[in-house]
Amino acid sequence: MTMRFGSFTALDDVSIKVTPGSFHALLGENGAGKSTLVKCIMGFYHATAGQMLVNGREERITDPRDAHKLGLGMVYQHFTLVPALTAAENLVISRAAVPQVIDWAAERRDLEAFMSRMPFKVPLEQPVSRLAAGEKQKLEILKQLYLGRGFLILDEPTSVLTPDEADEVLSHVRGLCEAGEISVVMITHKFREVTAFADEVSVLRRGRLVGSGKVKDLTHADMAAMMMGEAKPAAPAARAVTEGATVLELAGVRARDRSGLKEVAIDGLAVRGGEIVGIAGISGNGQMELMEILTGQRPTSAGSIRVHGAPYRASRTESRAHKVRYLPEEPLHNACAPRMTVVENIGFRSFDAEGETPRFWLAMRGLRRRGRALIQSFKVKAASPESPISSLSGGNVQRAVLARELDGEVDLLIVANPCFGLDFTAVAEIRARIMSARNGGAAVLLMSEDLDEILELADRVLVMSEGRLVYEVAAEKADIPTIGRHMGGHA
Repeated sequence: MTMRFGSFTALDDVSIKVTPGSFHALLGENGAGKSTLVKCIMGFYHATAGQMLVNGREERITDPRDAHKLGLGMVYQHFTLVPALTAAENLVISRAAVPQVIDWAAERRDLEAFMSRMPFKVPLEQPVSRLAAGEKQKLEILKQLYLGRGFLILDEPTSVLTPDEADEVLSHVRGLCEAGEISVVMITHKFREVTAFADEVSVLRRGRLVGSGKVKDLTHADMAAMMMGEAKPAAPAARAVTEGATVLELAGVRARDRSGLKEVAIDGLAVRGGEIVGIAGISGNGQMELMEILTGQRPTSAGSIRVHGAPYRASRTESRAHKVRYLPEEPLHNACAPRMTVVENIGFRSFDAEGETPRFWLAMRGLRRRGRALIQSFKVKAASPESPISSLSGGNVQRAVLARELDGEVDLLIVANPCFGLDFTAVAEIRARIMSARNGGAAVLLMSEDLDEILELADRVLVMSEGRLVYEVAAEKADIPTIGRHMGGHA
């Protein structure tokens, strides 16, 4: 399969075979062509060249409906369920043809018969909004099976699950494969999931198939080498042993969450210089609201926030005086002006600093000089320093924002999901930068939905659930099942 967009070749003569009943993992860095490949399979894109065979027959798929008729289905990274409807209602309305008047007695009998054949269950009468993330992911998979799909594409299916939920869901999927009920292609960045559940793996790099084979014959190092080619990840900074004074302190903080119906309550949180405090939690449990509180974007109704012992309201003047820096989630949307250039975005923090002209558009020479130096130092790959920052890949946007935020002295670094969706090389470089800031004496508050990232970087681990900090443990004493139970609210 080959797919070109103008002069750019996103897929270059890629051939993959998925055998019946197999669990096939698809690996590759961001931009490797994974999404393009599965969009061609599902009919969202029409391949420039090549063919696709389903059950030995060449098929032409013009749109997703053609794919569905052939039994091909896709479970997306983010849920596609209707939160206000029950699980049963979500299943029924997913059909191509639904009667105007639904005979719910008959539908429930059919659903019960369907569920009796499934290896895992969800409460059909519960509104989806009340289901745990693991139950929602199970329902997404059940929906595809209910619609008769025998070939499933799973796009990062565990990104919103606890470790226990992820293992449970994937073990059920593998069981269905072993029973011959389905065949699966799973896009993932997590080598552990590949080795634990997949039979075969294919690796894409820069639009080409660069390796494949039986999972049992490959190590994590083998798969990483295929993904990266000649690229080498940044070596992690050695963990320096330091114990500084308290830099950030929250006490009795209260704020409304996104819905306006629940409360985010932080009774106590302190971060010292020279340590990384990691906050683990499933998406939607208050981490985003906490980041907004710390950046002054969400008002609080009670409590205090102090930096270096002084009240802190996250104004530009205060953040500069206390050397507070931020790397928010999705920085292209939350920390950048997408249409402005890379050097302009890097210059946002310093253009009006003392000694600089406040009219930075009149001092572009110095801005460009500093920007180019940081672009080189942080290995930001851009066609030009004058390119719009929106033209950069996700990893390079992260590097550019880190270059801006880590330029100069840093006493407090507040980070949210810094590596979400990034490739292997970018992840290693960004984590090394965060560790270097910590070793330089900065206090680091790291919020992440990736528990492996928390355990790799943090000195202390806190768990956030339902808007509250519910558990704390030193990183060297952390127990993943215990953390997972607290993340899921089951402790």
